[in-house]
Amino acid sequence: MRPLDPVTSKQRVAYGFAFFVLFVALWSWATLGGHVSKTFLANPLTMVQEGYDLLARQGFLYDIGMTIWRVVGGFALAAIIAVPLGVLMGAYKPVEAFLEPFVSFARYLPASAFIPLLILWAGIGELQKLLVIFIGSVFQVILMVAVTVGATRRDLVEAAYTLGASDRGIIRRVLLPSSAPEIAEILRLVLGWAWTYVIVAELIGSSSGIGHMITDSQALLNTGQIIFGIIVIGLIGLLSDLLFKAFNAWLFPWRLA
Repeated sequence: MRPLDPVTSKQRVAYGFAFFVLFVALWSWATLGGHVSKTFLANPLTMVQEGYDLLARQGFLYDIGMTIWRVVGGFALAAIIAVPLGVLMGAYKPVEAFLEPFVSFARYLPASAFIPLLILWAGIGELQKLLVIFIGSVFQVILMVAVTVGATRRDLVEAAYTLGASDRGIIRRVLLPSSAPEIAEILRLVLGWAWTYVIVAELIGSSSGIGHMITDSQALLNTGQIIFGIIVIGLIGLLSDLLFKAFNAWLFPWRLA
């Protein structure tokens, strides 16, 4: 290995697969070898059996579907509001000066801290869970989009003004096309964070979802089901990340040129 030397696609897949093989091997050694009690950590075989039982007999597919709906709904609501605000903050400095202090303050507030208030305001239904994801995502996206738009090359803006572009034309024809690939990348990253917020929202006052299943399994000390739920979250998150990345590459091919 040499610093910053690239690897081929096949090598990347092989290295990634090798890590998972090593991880499962260490997990099997610790559990099947009797080094860790099954009360605290189920072995891989038990986890697979419990996962099959969840899917085949306990309706876990419905829980998975509910969790996905909550993530997509809350994240979409955050993106619809955050991206336009971020563009305005990046394009117009007075708007940035007006909003940035509050947004910078709010983005450090943990979404989980709002759950008691949201339960009071919105009950324990779907709206409360969507709002947890919304609060956890919206301020991050606003600030990151604002920074991206504000970093647009000044010479492109000046050239557009020289060619007679209006202020609205600058936003539509210079700032947005220049920033769009990075904005899409920001949304991909924050979508990953949204998955952590939804599980927190489902741990309290929920009757469905992966987080609800994990809470029930904790009460029964069923670590096999808990681990299976965690793995399902990771797999869905990884799949959504790969799909988002492929969509971004298709939508903005010049970014990879």
